[in-house]
Amino acid sequence: MDQFKRIKREQSYKGRLIDFYNDTLLINNEKEVVFDFIDHKGASAMIPVDKDGYILMVHQYRNAIDSYTIEIPAGGLNPGEDSLMCAVRECEEETGYKANNVKHLIDLHTTVAFSNELIRIYYSNDLIPTQQNLDEDEFMDVKRYSLDELISMIYTGKITDSKTIAGLLAYSHKIQSSEQA
Repeated sequence: MDQFKRIKREQSYKGRLIDFYNDTLLINNEKEVVFDFIDHKGASAMIPVDKDGYILMVHQYRNAIDSYTIEIPAGGLNPGEDSLMCAVRECEEETGYKANNVKHLIDLHTTVAFSNELIRIYYSNDLIPTQQNLDEDEFMDVKRYSLDELISMIYTGKITDSKTIAGLLAYSHKIQSSEQA
C-alpha cells in the first residue's frame, strides 16, 4: 500500500464556516502531489420525532445547489460546544422544539475526498414545544412527515442531502431492529 506523508499545508482562504488549504503530500518518499483540503469545525444534526411519530423536517433554500431542500435540523458547532449540545440547540432553533432524552444514532464524514467535516447525528422522541429562533441568514419552514414518506422521498430523489439520507436510513433501521427484538 502506498505511503502518504503531509509535508506542507498552506491556507488559501479563511471563511466563517470553513478554511481552505493546499496540502502538499509526499507519496512513497518520491513524488509530491498537491491536494485541496477544506477544514470544517464539525456539525451535528437531530432527527426530531413528535409524540405522534412524525419527523420534523426543515425546508430551506441552499445556495450551493440553487434549490430548496428537505433536511433534518443541523448546524455547525459553536466554540466550546460539544456535538450533543449543538444538535439540541440546532433542533430548537430551527424547528421550535427542544429535544430531551437524546440518543446518538450515527456519525458521518460528508465528503472524504476534500473535507474533514464530521456530522454526529442524534434522535429524540421527547420533544417540548418552544419557539423557532432562526439565525438572521436562515429562512426555513418546518413540516411533519412519516418515516415511510421520508424514505420514499429518498428513493425518488426528492431528498438528496447526505446527512439527512444517512440519518433517516439509520433511524429506520434502528426502529425496525427494535420492533423485531
